[in-house]
Amino acid sequence: MIPRMQWVQDNAGESNGTPPQPRSGHSTVSVGKSMLVVFGGLVDKRFLRDTIVFDTENKLWFEPECTGNESDGQAGPGPRAFHVAVAIDCNMFIFGGRSGRKRLGDFWMLDTDNWQWTELSGYGDLPPPRDFAAGASVGNQKLVMYGGWDGTKWLSDVYVLDTMSLEWIQLPITGPSPPPRCGHTATMVEKRLLIFGGRGGGGPIMGDLWALKGLFEEENESPAWTQLKLPGQAPAPRCGHTITYGGTQLLVFGGHGTGGWLTRYDIYYNDCIILDRASVQWKRLAINNEPPPARAYHSMTRIDSRFLLFGGYDGKSTFGDIWWLVPEDDPMAKTAPLSPRSHLSATKNSEQNQDSSFVDAKGTDKDFVSPLRELREKLALPVEAVPASEFNIHDESIDREFLSLAATLVPKEFDKNPEQGILVEALREYWKNSAASSIRLHELGPLLRDYHRLIYRLQGHGMLESMELHNKSNNSALQMHRFYHLKNANQLRMDDIPHLLNEYKQLLNLPLASNPPYPDQGSQFGIL
Repeated sequence: MIPRMQWVQDNAGESNGTPPQPRSGHSTVSVGKSMLVVFGGLVDKRFLRDTIVFDTENKLWFEPECTGNESDGQAGPGPRAFHVAVAIDCNMFIFGGRSGRKRLGDFWMLDTDNWQWTELSGYGDLPPPRDFAAGASVGNQKLVMYGGWDGTKWLSDVYVLDTMSLEWIQLPITGPSPPPRCGHTATMVEKRLLIFGGRGGGGPIMGDLWALKGLFEEENESPAWTQLKLPGQAPAPRCGHTITYGGTQLLVFGGHGTGGWLTRYDIYYNDCIILDRASVQWKRLAINNEPPPARAYHSMTRIDSRFLLFGGYDGKSTFGDIWWLVPEDDPMAKTAPLSPRSHLSATKNSEQNQDSSFVDAKGTDKDFVSPLRELREKLALPVEAVPASEFNIHDESIDREFLSLAATLVPKEFDKNPEQGILVEALREYWKNSAASSIRLHELGPLLRDYHRLIYRLQGHGMLESMELHNKSNNSALQMHRFYHLKNANQLRMDDIPHLLNEYKQLLNLPLASNPPYPDQGSQFGIL
């Protein structure tokens, strides 16, 4: 059974020493049994080169005095972010990354027994320079690296390094393979390399999962990719996320995605989703309290039964906060408040413009005009404007578009002047019995606003404390509120409509959903 977990912010004396400064695009690897090594990163468009260590036994942050080969007059690699970092035994290997606009192709090793850097760039034929690649250790002697971005194209090559001979080999693979990508994750599970997510050719953000076999010579397997399509609540497509392997589960946290139908915008996630190897399916991890702010390009590292989150970027801010994700019976959990969630979205999404220092949105036209938007204009339907600040939820009595649409469903001979309550119930009953394919374009705005109303009222009655509602028909957890952050129907995509309608129907089936939280039917109320 997967235990419930709890977030604890490390600001109450859980560790000593000086933690790393805020950053994103850094690496954090677990070396030996008691050390986490943080290297590099980016903050305010400034690339970093420092090495910071967390001693997990003594709960102490410190910066070691490193020696060895120099770069720019200092020991160790030059400043960089979005590089590959892999730990094998007591050594941390660093390859590539980005510094300014330059993609790097140098290769370094840090021996943590004596804190000595050694440049290994002169050994063998190195892979081409790249950033946003991903790598993992293969047993205790090899490392594997997949994909990345070389400044002109996305990559799909696989390189394997033997750390004893320092020989790089590009793995020959036949058959189907993942689309080229960057910003993905690479995780070794038993004798398979799992690749998830990333940004691909043309700019789309992906949510596919692939497994690579043939990395262990003793298995006598030809290298080959297999796409895994698993049941359950799979993560939304994303890049810049982390996958942390622990026990029988792989934990997915955070990342960056895109949303919108008529206008495109960035989404940053703070959800926790696990790939449960026991049941071979995706599951939402049960969390007791408010998660950290949404982010991408952070690091997440496992220490026994705990997970340590550090840094990241949300499209506007670079984080330096440190969080622990611990089982609810962990002594550390007692220090964390069980605060109610301040937002109702299943993942708190930050909708910000992406910083130019991060992955360029290749193939994304900033002047993109949706065909649907043009269609709305040709039909003389209003194109909803996004308010400059937070949006408000209006009561049905002052939602004229909602009431006008409802009036078309009540026969005039039945009631020439139907009461508002009859109109509201008629429209909700109509949507409750409608298929997604029958929803017309001009219905989307009123439908989304009523969806907002229902969620707000249920929360006002204390019925939405959990971010997962349960489908009584099969007792399976149902993901809800994924569209609560949308300000208007212009941000919906065509394939969002069936999911929005399904969530709306589920909300209608809950008691008190259609009852306003206050007796004043004419008032307007804001989102918490």
